[in-house]
Amino acid sequence: MVHNAYDSFELLTNSPNKIDAIESYGSKLLVACSDGALRIYAPESTISDKSPPLDYHNHGDQLRKEPYALERTVNGFSKKPILSMKVLASRELLLSLSESIAFHRLPNLETIAVLTKAKGANVFDWDDKRGFLCFARQKRVCIFRHDGGRGFVEVKDFGVSDTVKSMSWCGENICMGIRKEYWILNATNGALSQVFPSGRLAPPLVVSLPSRELLLWKIRSLRVPYSLIQAVVLQNVHHLIESNNAIIVALSNSVCALFPVPLGAQIVQLTASGNFEEALALCKLLPPEDSNLRAAKEGSIHLRYAHYLFDNGSYEEAMEQFLASQVDITYVLSLYPSIVLPKTSMVPEPEKLIDMSPDVPYLSRGSSGLSDDMESSPDFDEHSALESKKMSHNTLKALIKYLQKRRYSIIEKATAEVTDEVVLDAVGDNYGAYDSSRFKKSSKGRGNIAINSGAREMAAILDTALLQAVLLTGQTSAALELLKGVNYCDLKICEEILQKWNHYSALLELYKCNGMHREALKLLHQLVEESNQSQPELNPKFKPESIIEYLKPLCGTDPMLVLEFSMLVLESCPTQTIELFLSGNIPADLVNSYLKQHAPSMQGRYLELMLAMDENGISGNLQNEMLQIYLLEVLDWHAELNAQEKWDEKAYSPSRKKLLSALGSISGYNPESLLKCLPADALFEERALLLGKMNQHELALSLYVHKLHVPDLALSYCDRVYESAAHPPSVKSSSNMYLTLLQIYLNPHKTTKNFEKRITNLVSPQNTNIPKISSGTLVKAKGGRATKKIAAIEGAEDIRVSLSGTDSSRSDGDADEFGEEGGSTIMLDEVLDLLSKRWDRINGAQALKLLPKETKLQNLLPFLGPLLKKSSEAYRNLSVIKSLRQSENLQVKDEMYNRRKTVVKITSDTTCALCNKKIGTSVFAVYPNGQTIVHFVCFKDSQSMKAVAKGSALRKR
Repeated sequence: MVHNAYDSFELLTNSPNKIDAIESYGSKLLVACSDGALRIYAPESTISDKSPPLDYHNHGDQLRKEPYALERTVNGFSKKPILSMKVLASRELLLSLSESIAFHRLPNLETIAVLTKAKGANVFDWDDKRGFLCFARQKRVCIFRHDGGRGFVEVKDFGVSDTVKSMSWCGENICMGIRKEYWILNATNGALSQVFPSGRLAPPLVVSLPSRELLLWKIRSLRVPYSLIQAVVLQNVHHLIESNNAIIVALSNSVCALFPVPLGAQIVQLTASGNFEEALALCKLLPPEDSNLRAAKEGSIHLRYAHYLFDNGSYEEAMEQFLASQVDITYVLSLYPSIVLPKTSMVPEPEKLIDMSPDVPYLSRGSSGLSDDMESSPDFDEHSALESKKMSHNTLKALIKYLQKRRYSIIEKATAEVTDEVVLDAVGDNYGAYDSSRFKKSSKGRGNIAINSGAREMAAILDTALLQAVLLTGQTSAALELLKGVNYCDLKICEEILQKWNHYSALLELYKCNGMHREALKLLHQLVEESNQSQPELNPKFKPESIIEYLKPLCGTDPMLVLEFSMLVLESCPTQTIELFLSGNIPADLVNSYLKQHAPSMQGRYLELMLAMDENGISGNLQNEMLQIYLLEVLDWHAELNAQEKWDEKAYSPSRKKLLSALGSISGYNPESLLKCLPADALFEERALLLGKMNQHELALSLYVHKLHVPDLALSYCDRVYESAAHPPSVKSSSNMYLTLLQIYLNPHKTTKNFEKRITNLVSPQNTNIPKISSGTLVKAKGGRATKKIAAIEGAEDIRVSLSGTDSSRSDGDADEFGEEGGSTIMLDEVLDLLSKRWDRINGAQALKLLPKETKLQNLLPFLGPLLKKSSEAYRNLSVIKSLRQSENLQVKDEMYNRRKTVVKITSDTTCALCNKKIGTSVFAVYPNGQTIVHFVCFKDSQSMKAVAKGSALRKR
């Protein structure tokens, strides 16, 4: 974009002679005219000072932007017209080109050297940094190097296509004007490359700038793509040279100077004309010492550029400029009236707001097309409404990208602030009055921002605005992702917005991230209830499982809250709810107590799953409660059938099956408390299992035989006891179980005269060895039928307790209390069946002693046959083992005798293998190999050393 990079000023007018060459030295102008004279011009303001004419440094070292006047004339400076001049300020030399190149000492202008090899040259240039001189002569380009004195050394000589009209060093290259084109010559290898043409009328002129750029006629930069910066209209330009602070342009009889415009002024020009990119590029050229000024200018330009782009509909590009300007986010958010910000924040008014003309839609919630309160007018054009919605959507999308880019650093600062606060509180460093007025923000109250917490306040503004923006653009999933992560959304504002727009999933996440679990669960329960009524506006449909999923992370932190709200879904999702209790590691006693009070019907289900999950993880009290629940159901079933006179001891309901299975499989319950609850005339199988748990095996077997009349159950009972006693093995006590059953079969005339009395004595309160569980330990629910019934069962013990208790520690072998009961015979078939089936588990000698004398030997063949076979096999095997042992003993004795026959010969040369001294007549020892001989003392010492070493090694371990 064209702007004023240089100001043109006419320094000299109406020269008396045509100007052939021009150069500057300090604030002076050296003008070579066609008459061979060298005229020296100085600023008019310095002529009145009457300073010495040759004092070129007295009035400054830069050209002045004022008219110049003739100071003096050096006639006869050159016999022929001077084509070009060059001042070497660092070497105090003036180079002039006429017939050849001459060197003049400054400031007196005496000639000190002439380069005769440059005779016929028409243009030259000097590289002051390397001391290289290049000149063009006819179609040749020559390069010389200054040797430091008055001589020059030729370096290169290259040929070109035509006469060189202008030339200038550019690093290690030479830029030349040939014909009407610009060429670059590589000074090392002579390679030529074309740049661009200079035009039809203008001759090619080249000037080297301090920035290592080249200024060509028409003032074109060699930067790609060579954009035009400024056009200066001057006619008949013959010379274009660089000065220390300007570009000197020599015409036929006048001299002009192009003074660079200060960068600040250029930046202002470009910014005012809307060329923001060029203005920002110039800001990069400001000197490093003006870094603050540079940052301020760049920020101001980015801000104005952002408003320009925003007004013209380039919203994303505008947000990029706002981001580069590092303006506060509240400044950008003030452009969005639809965004509600926390009241604690002070939102500044921007210097320039968007134009709220009728052509530019107002960024309200209605214009977004996503609000529920959008007003419509009859004459509102549908196309305009669509464009308005599209524009508002685009502005919000651009805002979202801007806020997301700013969010990382702001959230990082807020998090660091929270961390520092926690550390200070942990070490007790509260800083007196500061902390007394400081609001300590917890993770459960992220909506309340500390007054003096700048980072968190800014984070709250950003997250609150970002949440609204993503919701206004319909990005519900993005809103959920924002709330699931670390965020500082204002609770009050976001809660109102989410409730108004029915974003219930996002509202649940808002409650969750602020630790408001009770409010979240109430809302979730309400949504589940409404969802069950199939309201169409609720999407997605909420299910009871949603409450369970929400409760899972809370099991370890707030178990009471989990229990409270799990009751709401316990009936609809019993399995999932109980699995929640089990997987959440909530104490089983706490869950059981809560279920007993609020959901007694689910108590048994919970205990069943708890037992199936980990039998050892359920306590004895819980096992008792589970069995009492089963027993209650069985008693109700028994009472119902008994009232109908349909009771059958061999009938099994599902509840009774579970009760029998539990009684036989678990072992941590208290059988005495359950035994009290059983009726006297029924449930004998349950009674037998309980008596077995109390080690009253005789009574248990008597029930199987005389009450249930099921010998198979009695045999299975004996097998369970025998097999359980095998680990650890106790064959003697377990095998006696079969003998006990045998006695019951063989003595049917002797039954338990006081059978009920003995059972009652086992559970009598006078037996201090048996703990008693009272009904007071049970928590009674309001209207809880099951709990009251269990308590009633436990209180029924007074009916059956005998007032005259007996010793309950009677052994199973005591049979003296059995009375006579007429009409019974010996159960010989059962006896023989038992002996034939379990002959390997019964002591044969004791069993034969118990059998009646009238028993036929033929009937005992199934028992005695395998028993005698086994006994004979055992006898034979033992005889073989005995013989083998005797043979092994003889072999060992024979080897011992052979060892004792070994002869060791001690001579006068025999030495000890340990100390290498002669054995002589000392006591010696021989190692088992029969060859190693040592002193007995050395052997004892070596053994003691080994013992010490072994002991130290063990201590190290």
